[in-house]
This record gives sequence, structure tokens and C-alpha cells, in this order.
Amino acid sequence: MKAEKMRSFAAGLMIAAGLCGAVYYLGSDETATTATTNKTVTAKMSEDEMKSSLASKGFVVHTEEEWNKQLAAAKEGEKKPNEEKVVYRTVLTVTLGMTSIDVGKALEKAHIIKSAKEFFNEVEKRGVSTKLRPGSYDLESGMTEDQIIKTIFK
Repeated sequence: MKAEKMRSFAAGLMIAAGLCGAVYYLGSDETATTATTNKTVTAKMSEDEMKSSLASKGFVVHTEEEWNKQLAAAKEGEKKPNEEKVVYRTVLTVTLGMTSIDVGKALEKAHIIKSAKEFFNEVEKRGVSTKLRPGSYDLESGMTEDQIIKTIFK
């Protein structure tokens, strides 16, 4: 292609893009086509009409304040009155050679504690890791970390 034809082609593309942009940005957003007449009708709906239209199609419309209240309630994790709390129970058997890390992993696996690492750090902080004694211990998820440590590390 010659340079002159290339410039003409580029100019045509730029003009077409400019016209499309003008129609897009300067055109009306509030047009709707009716199904029966296929005529374009400009309609501006009020806030109540928009809400009722959305509600009729199965949408739920909330104000920002109502939405924030629902989010706060969900984050708090409000329990329903009939909802039962799950309590995990286990018998932990500590054998010779086990460390506080092993105990923490076993308790985390049994859903008694949330984090084996945090448990290990707390045991180390208290300086009782050497007081781990072999035996079987009954534990449940409702116990505090302090109660668990006092039970296992004597």
C-alpha cells in the first residue's frame, strides 16, 4: 500500500471513531423500546417506580443504612435462638518423645484449638514445655488455652 492510501485509511478510521464516540457520549441513556410498537420512548422512572420494578423481578432493594446494618449483623455472627453450639471432645494420649509442637498439631486436628503455632508459642512463653508428661487427657473445645495447658503440662 502506498503512503497516501495509508494516510487516507487512517484518517477515515479516526473520523469513524470520533463519530461513534460522539454518539455514545452525547446520546440519550433514557430510551426504551416497547415490545408491541417497536417505537423508542424516552422514559424517566422515579425512585419508587425503579424499586417496584426491581422488586417485581425478584430483586431486593435496600438503603445504604439498611445494608450496613445487615453487614454488621452478619459480621457479629448473631446466633439464632435454636442454633446449637458444636463442642468437640477428644482424648489426647501423650507418649514419650512427644513435644509441645506435636501436642498442638493433635489439638488443632481435633478442633480443640485454632492454631497449633499459637499454642506452641504460648507454651514456650510460659516456659512449661519441659513439663509435658505422658498420659491420656480428656479435652474439649470449650476449654480455654490456659485450662488446656494446665491439664497437659503439670
